[in-house]
Amino acid sequence: MLIERIYDEDLAQASYLIGCQANGTAVVVDGRRDIAVYQDLAEKNGMKIVAVTETHIHADYLSGTRELAAATGAKIFVSGEGGPDWQYEFDGERLYDGDKITVGNISIQAVHTPGHTPEHLSFLVTDGAFSDQPGYLLSGDFVFSGDLGRPDLLDEAAGGFDTRFVGAKQLFASLRDKFLTLPDYVQVHPAHGAGSACGKALGAIPSSTVGYERLYAWWGPYLAANDEQGFIDELLDGQPDAHAYFGRMKRENREGPAVMGERTSLAELDPAGVAKNLAEDNVTFIDTRPNAEVHEGTVAGSLNVPAGKSVASYGAWIVNPETDKNPLVLLAADQEQAQEMWDHLVRVGIDNVAGYVTSIEGLPPFTPKLIQPADLACFDAAMVLDVRNRTEHTAGHIPGSHQLSGGRVIWHLDELPTEGTIVTYCQSGVRNSVAASALRRAGYDVVELDGSYAAWTAWQQAREAVSSN
Repeated sequence: MLIERIYDEDLAQASYLIGCQANGTAVVVDGRRDIAVYQDLAEKNGMKIVAVTETHIHADYLSGTRELAAATGAKIFVSGEGGPDWQYEFDGERLYDGDKITVGNISIQAVHTPGHTPEHLSFLVTDGAFSDQPGYLLSGDFVFSGDLGRPDLLDEAAGGFDTRFVGAKQLFASLRDKFLTLPDYVQVHPAHGAGSACGKALGAIPSSTVGYERLYAWWGPYLAANDEQGFIDELLDGQPDAHAYFGRMKRENREGPAVMGERTSLAELDPAGVAKNLAEDNVTFIDTRPNAEVHEGTVAGSLNVPAGKSVASYGAWIVNPETDKNPLVLLAADQEQAQEMWDHLVRVGIDNVAGYVTSIEGLPPFTPKLIQPADLACFDAAMVLDVRNRTEHTAGHIPGSHQLSGGRVIWHLDELPTEGTIVTYCQSGVRNSVAASALRRAGYDVVELDGSYAAWTAWQQAREAVSSN
């Protein structure tokens, strides 16, 4: 048996290819939309992908299940659990608790583990060539290394009302009745790692075991004492902000993500043509440089999505393809970098990319306004906006600031003043630059705090040191 973990550092998301080496067939679990990685892996191991499935209706990325099935002819399997309100709306064989997918000698058994979502399945994997007992659990967003999938996302991002309490109770029951009944040696392979917003304390370790989680995860003592209320209180306390785009992901994943088919390579665009389209508001420019370079001068009306490992995350914060119909123009060093960024964007359903340019020369210039920490107290701001997570804000913030995380800003403009200047900050300036660019494009007068909260804190400490002397 072959188990390969494919990890996306951008979204802290893990998908899996499980293959039978005896007959050369494989199944992909929780795949993403840029599917070449699975096709290449199957080809490398002399396998054919014959089945695709997923643990639940995802909120943080757009599923590649339909994309991979269309490209390979693989059969789709999705959960049929969760009741009438949580049914997939596209074709595929429904899986219920105890149902199995078979590829060669391998048996993959669905285990209904609600809590994170009502329809959630985990998958018990048995290598029939080695044993008749399961040795692996693909736990999806049920059990992570050291943590659990949060049960409040339906409230936070999908329009639910107090579903977190039902979900928390379901998680407790899923742990008690399903997870903890498994042998301690069963290996646990989750769908997310550290950095994901699907939990509050995810570990960076790629896998664990039932026994290790039983003994050392934060929730273990609550289950051992059968303390459901203590478990619920601890689980719901301190969860991070849910990004607003999660609601769109939930809806599109339930309906069935659009199948893109084979994508052509992005073309390098003529700067003069891009400038003309910018003047007519026919395209949206994405400045992919670090915030320090953007502050020295960027393109008027542009959005800042820094190149690197967080293109999908930041892109989904500030580009809503349901309302932003303009094709994107990327700033990229070359075609390879542009293509890689597009791969990241399609993971969150941002498909409409016209091409790329390698320089901002010849495009309409704009220099973002900055304010120094020492000048903030005397500045007449309509609002000082903290775009960090609420847990960061609670731990320490600029007095009088309003918290609205970067991943929620453009969906909650009703919280912002309609007139006056907004001063924005995050911890170091990266998230701030992303959010500020979106607010400027939406028509707000924005001034960024240079160096953000870290610089303000350093200035405060320096001032206190001078005063004490």
